[in-house]
Amino acid sequence: MKIPSQQLLHDLKVITEQNIQFVENILNETDKKLNFRLSEKSWSILECLEHLNCYGKFYIPEISKRIKNSDTKSTVIFNSGILGNYFAKSMLPKEKLNTMKTFKSMNPIHSTLDKSVLNEFITQQKQMMHLLNEAESIDLNKVKTSISITNLIQFKLGDTFRFVIYHTLRHIEQAKKNL
Repeated sequence: MKIPSQQLLHDLKVITEQNIQFVENILNETDKKLNFRLSEKSWSILECLEHLNCYGKFYIPEISKRIKNSDTKSTVIFNSGILGNYFAKSMLPKEKLNTMKTFKSMNPIHSTLDKSVLNEFITQQKQMMHLLNEAESIDLNKVKTSISITNLIQFKLGDTFRFVIYHTLRHIEQAKKNL
């Protein structure tokens, strides 16, 4: 995938803003509604968001560190890597969401959760917006980040942003089905 770097960042900011807006709109919902699950094996709204918060605890510091340590200048075009593009596209929500296994450490099912999960999510998404803004001045192709499952694989920063934000969008869509 080739896309102007500024267009990619803009598109990801729009998605992130929409995700923040959704969660801000449900801040006044009852704990009962936020903890409702469609089935015993499905996640509630709070579980969807807690899952995302767990990943945010890895990716936000990782992206921040890589941006701070970068001395590259922005390039006009972002060229997605083969592996990064595959994983980013696999996270995009589809008409019928295909279920994926998650790591036990990232699975919040049947956790006792409250609205603090919503506040943490909003805080993390605002941090992501800040990182997207900072990334406007660096090369999304040359800066590489580790991924949460192994340090042996690195994605281009543009693909990492796509992966994380598409993953967030996927679970926001899942959460919306519980309303």
